[in-house]
Amino acid sequence: MNDYLVKALAYNGMARVYAAVTTETIKEAQKRHDTWSVSSAALGRTMTGTLFLGAMQKEDQKITVKIEGDGPIGPIVADSNAQGQIRGFVTNPHVHFSELNDAGKLDVRRGVGTSGMLSVVKDLGFGENFTGQTPIVSGEIGEDFTYYLATSEQINSSVGVGVLVNPDDTIEAAGGFMLQLLPGATDEVIDEIEKNLTALPNVSRMIEAGETPETILAKLAGGEEKLQILEKIPVSFECNCSKERFGSAIISLGKEEIRSMIEEDHGAEAECHFCRNTYDFSEQELEKLYEEAK
Repeated sequence: MNDYLVKALAYNGMARVYAAVTTETIKEAQKRHDTWSVSSAALGRTMTGTLFLGAMQKEDQKITVKIEGDGPIGPIVADSNAQGQIRGFVTNPHVHFSELNDAGKLDVRRGVGTSGMLSVVKDLGFGENFTGQTPIVSGEIGEDFTYYLATSEQINSSVGVGVLVNPDDTIEAAGGFMLQLLPGATDEVIDEIEKNLTALPNVSRMIEAGETPETILAKLAGGEEKLQILEKIPVSFECNCSKERFGSAIISLGKEEIRSMIEEDHGAEAECHFCRNTYDFSEQELEKLYEEAK
C-alpha cells in the first residue's frame, strides 16, 4: 500500500483531523540513514509530525522542524511541503537501548532527551520566513508537537505519531494523526473528543493491523458518518538536492576554499544530509566553479 494522508472535518465542523500512513516513507529513511531502533522511531515520529505541519501550508510553502534534545540522538531535522513530500535525518543514527520503557516500548524519550527545543521554520516564499520555538516537554515527539501547536500557534491540538520497528531494525509500520479544535467547539464536543482519544489504540499497532487513514479518522470522530473527507494526498520520501545546488554551495565558499580543494584534494565529494546521495566534483568542474566565484 502506498503511503497517503487524509484531511477531514469532524464533529460538525468543530475539529480538523488529519491521519496518515507513512510506513514506506519511513522505511526509505531508515534504509538511507541506516538508523537503529530508537533513532528510527525518533526520526519516523518527527517526519510524520512534520508531514502534518507541511500539509497545513499553502502550495508553495515549506516547513522545517528541528528537535534539539539533550539525548544521545542529537538534533533531528525534517522538512515537508503541502504536496506530502517529506525528508529528514538524525545526527546519530545508531542509537539502540536493549531496555524498553515503562510502557514496554522503545525508549524514545531517553534517546531524544527531555531538555531542549523544538523549532519550526515556515518558508512562506519570496524569502520570507516565520520561526516558532517551544521547549521539549516529553521527548516522545507527539506530545512535543502538541505543545508547540498549543503554545506557539495557539491551536488546541492532539498529535499522535508512532513507528513500529522490527528486531532487525527494519520498519514494520508508521503513521499518525493530528486533531485540532476549531473556533466554536462546544464543551460537549471537547468531552467527546477526549473520550475518543482515550479509547484510541496505539497508532502504529493500528497501522500494523491494516487500519487506513480513513478508519483511524473514523475512530477519532466516533464514526465514519461523522467525517467529512476533504482531501487525500500521496506521501513519499523526496529530496530536492542536486549537483547544481551543491555547486552553488561550493561557489559560496569563496575562491580560496575552492582553490584549496583543487590543489590539495584534487576534487571534492559532497553528501546530502537528508538523503545521503553523494556528488563528486572533478578538478575540471571545480575550476569552472572557481571562475564563477571570481
